[in-house]
Amino acid sequence: MQFVDYVKIYVKAGDGGRGCISFRREKYVPRGGPNGGDGGRGAHVILKATDELNTLLDLRYQREYRAEKGQHGMGKKMHGKNGKDLIIYVPVGTVIRDADTEDILIDLDRQGKETVIAKGGRGGLGNAHFATPTRQAPRFAQPGEEGETINLILELKLLADVGLIGLPNAGKSTLLSVISSARPKIADYPFTTLTPSLGVVKLENFRSFVVADIPGLIEGAHKGVGLGFQFLRHVERTSIILHLVDISDTGERDPVENFEKINKELELYSPELVRKPQTVVGTKLDIAGNKKILNRLEEYCKAEAIDFFAISAITKKGIRQLLSHVSNLF
Repeated sequence: MQFVDYVKIYVKAGDGGRGCISFRREKYVPRGGPNGGDGGRGAHVILKATDELNTLLDLRYQREYRAEKGQHGMGKKMHGKNGKDLIIYVPVGTVIRDADTEDILIDLDRQGKETVIAKGGRGGLGNAHFATPTRQAPRFAQPGEEGETINLILELKLLADVGLIGLPNAGKSTLLSVISSARPKIADYPFTTLTPSLGVVKLENFRSFVVADIPGLIEGAHKGVGLGFQFLRHVERTSIILHLVDISDTGERDPVENFEKINKELELYSPELVRKPQTVVGTKLDIAGNKKILNRLEEYCKAEAIDFFAISAITKKGIRQLLSHVSNLF
């Protein structure tokens, strides 16, 4: 299934039904008087979070939603039927914004949470409401009110406890496949991971946490370079960041520069991201023939008081210690 985490839609609530202009006409009932009924309320548009969805794909192909109108009032003071509310289901973790002002309207961050995003119009009153001793035969009624309209931006931000970040080919997908049952695509070329992947890590004593593999970031990601910009929003949901840095002979020669480069992108996107608890993970220890790269990164982390672990996802060296450290952070 295609992963879609950003869409724009237009919604319109239902218009209220018109009030009825009617007069009672029955045999042997002189001067029956007005008996026009009220119009029904227009349907609301409701957004509701569900854990049965994990993408906004369906909303990409239907960009306009119109709720049902209220039924018009009828004679004999019969009330028009209210419109049936339109419920639009979205994945848990969807943030709703006003597309015109970009203000956040609501964060649907838990199962079953919902909001009336556009209210239906009130039905008009029938002419029966306007009879008075001096106006016994009113020949007018109220029109129904128009339903609210709004342009929306829907952003899906994955709910995960731990986010894996780093340059392309830093080993994020490999680590996720080792510590969880997730099976992301793994290959020896950059940008193998095109969409975020989630995995559940199960530990002893029934403890567990959710890990998100964020597609590789590169310099300029906050401006939309590479894939980072469209997926950086998912890092905002995480409580802890594991920053993976390649320390193998095949990686870049200065791991500290790589680390600072990605952190700069996080800060430029949102200063709050760099304030999240962060642990540096040196990856590909099994092919780290040049210990200078490992020592350079380890000494830097020690000087900056940043937690550091060196691992090999292939041989699983250091994995247990890393997971124990992460679980103790919650």
